[in-house]
Amino acid sequence: MSYQYIHIEDPETLELREADDLTCSADEVIIDVAYAGINRADVLQRMGFYPPPEDASPVMGLEVSGTIRSAGETSGFSIGERVCALVHGGGYATQAKAKAECTLRVPAAIDMQIAACLPEAFLTVWYNVVVRAGLKGGETLLVHGGTSGIGNIAVQLGKSMNCLVIATAGSSDKCQLLADIGADVCLNYNEASLTEQCTEQGLLGTVDVVLDMVGGDFEQFNLECLAVDGRIACIGLMRGGQATIDLTQLLMKRATLTGSTLRRLTHEEKARCFRDVDEQLMPLVESGQMRPLTDKTFDLKEALAAQTYMSSGAHAGKLLLSCG
Repeated sequence: MSYQYIHIEDPETLELREADDLTCSADEVIIDVAYAGINRADVLQRMGFYPPPEDASPVMGLEVSGTIRSAGETSGFSIGERVCALVHGGGYATQAKAKAECTLRVPAAIDMQIAACLPEAFLTVWYNVVVRAGLKGGETLLVHGGTSGIGNIAVQLGKSMNCLVIATAGSSDKCQLLADIGADVCLNYNEASLTEQCTEQGLLGTVDVVLDMVGGDFEQFNLECLAVDGRIACIGLMRGGQATIDLTQLLMKRATLTGSTLRRLTHEEKARCFRDVDEQLMPLVESGQMRPLTDKTFDLKEALAAQTYMSSGAHAGKLLLSCG
């Protein structure tokens, strides 16, 4: 038997190839992939800017949903179970390997397309917003890129914690989407400066936690909007990796600026977060309180077109590959 996967021939060429069926260790599972989530890390990997670790699959893709094809003897899973998982590469394929501790059972009430939107966003948001930035119930959360796959989950997590949620987007339509999923304030960064908009609404200096996936020239605004003892969690650099900031504000506000990348997390950190999100977040999805935004689904062979669409910035919500 064999399975199919996407191979990076060069930055502008992706090929559909075949290989022998995957096998797993005692603490792993093999998943027949229904859907794979598309993330900016995949685009960076294709372009050669985010090489996979030596122990990771060279195939793109960090998250999948599907059914258990085979399960290691200590994995705790059974063949045929519906799951979603964070994978150590290899998601752009019809089969994927995952550690059992990074695999979540998918309740019958959750569609498999929705399930594919969860692992990477759950881990990224929980680890950065709750673990590192320490968001507490009733605080004020600012989410940049609110309609992205990660951003919309962060918005909904904040609302589930009774936080005041401010979110940014680049169009009125996207701002409406944010309002629909519960954002209290939506800022269109293409209309006026974010500092001006926050000042007009009395929000400057009130934000406890910023989830920042843009970096660059937004970093000074992040400091300006912070309350005393505020925290900035940086997870992406869409507006560039260089920023000029007023360090006086960092000192006066006792601010914390932290950052992380998913692939730098240890297996133990990932496993701990997955136990938490299974307990805290999966029930919100099952009950309908949290509904990930989705945009488009592409066939596996259309991976390059899907990534090109992501790079355009036109999407609102998660992009998926149909692999089954």
